[in-house]
Amino acid sequence: MDTNQGKAFDFKLLRRVVTYTKPYRATFYGVSLAAILLSVFAVANPVLLGRVVDEAITHKDGTLLLNLVLIMVAVYFAEVTCQVLFTYFANWLGESVIKDVRIALFERMMRFKMQYFDTSSVGVLVTRAVGDMQRIGEIFSQGFFVIVADLLKMLVVMGVMLYMNWKMALIVFAVLPILLYATRLFQRAMKGAFIEVRAQVAQINSFVQERITGMKIVQLFHREDIEFQKFEEINEKHKKAWLRTVWYNSIFFPVAEIVGSITIGLIVYFGARQSVASGDVGTFGAVFSFILLSSMLFRPLRQIADKFNTLQMGMVAANRVFTILDTDSFINDTGSVEAKELKGQFSFQDVRFSYIEGEEVLHGISFDVQAGETIAIVGATGAGKSTIINLLNRFYDIDSGKILIDGTEIRDFSLKSLRSKIAVVLQDVFLFADTVGNNISLKNPTVTKEMVAEAARAIGVHDFIDSLPGGYDFNVKERGGMLSSGQRQLISFLRAYVSNPSILILDEATSSVDTYSEQLIQKATENITKDRTSIIIAHRLATIKKADKILVMEAGNVVEMGTHTELLKGEGYYKKLYEAQFMEEETA
Repeated sequence: MDTNQGKAFDFKLLRRVVTYTKPYRATFYGVSLAAILLSVFAVANPVLLGRVVDEAITHKDGTLLLNLVLIMVAVYFAEVTCQVLFTYFANWLGESVIKDVRIALFERMMRFKMQYFDTSSVGVLVTRAVGDMQRIGEIFSQGFFVIVADLLKMLVVMGVMLYMNWKMALIVFAVLPILLYATRLFQRAMKGAFIEVRAQVAQINSFVQERITGMKIVQLFHREDIEFQKFEEINEKHKKAWLRTVWYNSIFFPVAEIVGSITIGLIVYFGARQSVASGDVGTFGAVFSFILLSSMLFRPLRQIADKFNTLQMGMVAANRVFTILDTDSFINDTGSVEAKELKGQFSFQDVRFSYIEGEEVLHGISFDVQAGETIAIVGATGAGKSTIINLLNRFYDIDSGKILIDGTEIRDFSLKSLRSKIAVVLQDVFLFADTVGNNISLKNPTVTKEMVAEAARAIGVHDFIDSLPGGYDFNVKERGGMLSSGQRQLISFLRAYVSNPSILILDEATSSVDTYSEQLIQKATENITKDRTSIIIAHRLATIKKADKILVMEAGNVVEMGTHTELLKGEGYYKKLYEAQFMEEETA
């Protein structure tokens, strides 16, 4: 919930938004100057029209009439030119600002801990990075500068009115507080309404994205009707949030029109009475001028209310974006050691870790892995196997203990160099909507097409890739949807292979692939793990039996360690696991 919801406006937040205009100061000041000139040009023509009526027409002075008309035309051209420049550069400034804010936001999100994404909705983050950004841009293109220009115009109009006829000016000013009060109420009501609108937009974005991503599950379990009903409920809330803003608009603007019409009537009545009482027809021009000037006074006020809505939505969006920008959810990357040539030896020393504070998932585990060894980690779901992988990559920081690689604590390595020496193949493969080649190299300039093809031949998957339409240039579409799960796994394995890691991690990499793909991966495993430290989390006996060491985990503890043969000699957890899970596979 926005803690500033009760405020009509947050100037501190606006100042922070304006700081992003610093690289574009010249444009900012240029747009501000255009706003000032617009207020002057806008007022000039009503004044000139009054002179046309009172001086040129009343005294039948054709020369003066021509001169005044020419001046009015020149003022109109100047006003139009200013308006064009004002509109273009205000929008240009807005787009430039959101470009910079979006870059800052995306760069920050890319450095967040995995824990942040564990608890954040993807749909909401997408809304912040796309929809909310456009709202921030509108602060400049349709909000802030337009409001400033209109306020300046109103001040100039009020000054001119007082100079021309202070009595009629007081009549107009007497009505003004009513409209100002109505505008104030309108702004406060719209602030709360727009907060609700943005919340509902984020909600509907998140819901739609999740259901489209998981459409296979929706259809497999016949959830279409249920999910559609949920969508209708969310969509109804979204509609009601927007209708709330429409309702406020439908009340305010007719009220403003009525107030404006009453004011014009009062001007005509009192102006005519003044003229009749004094016998001076020269005041007719002032009446014409005041009718135009009063419209120029009230119309900006109505527009300010409308533009203030835009500004409010932009401020609400900015507040949400800045909340992410202010989030301190980073892995502390203060290490100065560059992991250039790692041997691959590592050890866990009394490591304790919890994803949620107070709910420990690793309870002081310790083990050593020598360089070039292949270690298999087995255990039931939730035992802590994948947590070890997450900690080794520093996706999370440990609560206590030490993790050493080649004798150096991993916190002392720079994150980039550490992760460049560790390759991970996950069970759930993620591919980008790009070519096969780019998904393998991840557009690393040091990995050429020739290197990718050579690596593919080395592990026996070149023929599969070459058979695709376009070969290495085949676009796999979003999340690799054009490939089977086994083919995606092969691409992921090749991605790890070409990075030439010092430590290779296979996290249940063959648990969901077909027999042919598994054979290819088993062959590749033998090649890539040779003389390289490898960690394999697997459910299949063939991989585990070949490991130099097996780490057996249960409920966040290392309960056994040894080779397959050594562990079967005992009567511990591994033997029970083997008899329950692997014996049938071995005898099949």
